[in-house]
Amino acid sequence: MPENKTPETNASVEDFINAVPDEVKRADAWKLVEIMSDITGQPPRLWGPSIVGFGFHHYTYATGHEGDMPIAGFSPRKAAITLYLNSGSGWEAHADLLETKGKHKLGKGCLYIKRLSDVQIDRLTELIRRSASEYLKPTPDDAD
Repeated sequence: MPENKTPETNASVEDFINAVPDEVKRADAWKLVEIMSDITGQPPRLWGPSIVGFGFHHYTYATGHEGDMPIAGFSPRKAAITLYLNSGSGWEAHADLLETKGKHKLGKGCLYIKRLSDVQIDRLTELIRRSASEYLKPTPDDAD
């Protein structure tokens, strides 16, 4: 079975974000750390060399490929900030937030924004909350 392309690492999230050359993206990254930590209740961890992720969940595809990935995450890339979110049954389930959220582009499980000032933070926060909610539901073991 192939290894995950982007495994969780022990690298410093603080060092990674502080090395982001663009001052605005660096500030946006710290704001996303605050938002995603608050929503997931998890500290940021670096996944691979450039994804800041929060918590994790195990997935298994119909093909049998399986692995772990963050519940929510982002990467402050040069062209755009990439947010890694669970789009669930598709982005259509979040159309109410996406149509009024601000400038953005969508990928299969990614949301691309240039900067946080381009979007409505409350809408983005709710989108992250909805996305993460499937993995944050209490399990029977949590009731003990």
